[in-house]
Amino acid sequence: MTKLLGLLLLLAMVVHIIKPLGLPFLKRRSDFWRIAVVAFVAWAFTLLLRDFT
Repeated sequence: MTKLLGLLLLLAMVVHIIKPLGLPFLKRRSDFWRIAVVAFVAWAFTLLLRDFT
């Protein structure tokens, strides 16, 4: 499952480079790195929640 999620995020980054997705914080092609930052923050938040529950 984690490999699939990683592949989907990578695919979203590639698609965004080809044609921007148009979301509020993803308007330009150079914003593709923000997808990785959001994924990293979500991953870190999930790990923190797992430790405290």
